[in-house]
Amino acid sequence: MTDFILNTWAVLPSYVRSTFWILVVTVAVILSVAFTTLWERKVIGWMQLRKGPNRVGSILGLVPGIFQPFADVIKLLLKEVVIPSASNKWLFRIAPAITLIPAFAAWAVMPLDPNLVIADIDAGLLYVLSLTSVGVYGVILAGWAANSKYAFLGAMRSAAQVVAYEIAMGFALVGVVMAAGTLNLGDIVRAQAGGVSNWFLIWLFPLFVVYLISGVAETNRAPFDVAEGESEIVAGFHVEYSGIAFALFLLAEYANMILISALTAVFFLGGWLSPFEGLLGASHPLGEPGFHWLFAKLFFFLTCFMWYRATFPRYRYDQIMRLGWKVLIPVTLVWIVVLGVMVHLQVGPWAE
Repeated sequence: MTDFILNTWAVLPSYVRSTFWILVVTVAVILSVAFTTLWERKVIGWMQLRKGPNRVGSILGLVPGIFQPFADVIKLLLKEVVIPSASNKWLFRIAPAITLIPAFAAWAVMPLDPNLVIADIDAGLLYVLSLTSVGVYGVILAGWAANSKYAFLGAMRSAAQVVAYEIAMGFALVGVVMAAGTLNLGDIVRAQAGGVSNWFLIWLFPLFVVYLISGVAETNRAPFDVAEGESEIVAGFHVEYSGIAFALFLLAEYANMILISALTAVFFLGGWLSPFEGLLGASHPLGEPGFHWLFAKLFFFLTCFMWYRATFPRYRYDQIMRLGWKVLIPVTLVWIVVLGVMVHLQVGPWAE
């Protein structure tokens, strides 16, 4: 039976196989978003000395509240999508999709393990950087089309914030490209082979910190969530949204969190590579590369997003702009120069 399945898979056209993997990744991301919302509410509940969701379903008495995300989705699906009478109705409808689609499309070039990537293109990093920039257009359209001052103010905040932190994130990735010598995400992971000492986390640590902070700001997560600051502008750019349209914005936010976490692991922590590779060798079970290592690193950074939300108060808008323009961008520029010197002098992992 296994041989039949493998032989059938081998003779299928490449576009059929690609479509299959696209569907698998899409479903996996949607389910991951569902359980990420549950994990976030559990983590923040534990940090605040309460239980979090514990009513809707459980498995053998374990993980109480495990079906809470599905209850939330059903509730939003059954609610009416109210479209304001004075809004631009066409733009109001397509804005959530414009925000969501790039978060899914970026997974096409994500190397999940040594042999699994949907589209192994040489300009993968450029593709990801371009797509993550497109999502903000959905936010701007949502704010403008709603014809609400609160929504428009939130959209303008989001646009200015993304511009500031996109530059810092881009410069951080310039350092990654200089270190790896390639734009292919799989090759960037392979450039970090040989153990933790070769991971870019060690040699590009300031760029890693800048990328992580920029990733939190790009996803409009606390403490950078001024675009939807409840205490000032009600709910920001999705103040007029309800039902499934509102659910799409939530789906996009959490999908972007998962994407940024995965990219951080790929760029700086060796992606699917084992942290024990240099100690035990790639032939040892703990030293073998695989998707489970990428998942563990992704899960850690995803939990960090929730940790930040439970810990830090929201920044003022001027503080966010100052951090982006006056701190992060100069740090990246300085370290790019330092990195260029290290590569030229063949220091560390660049030594021949």
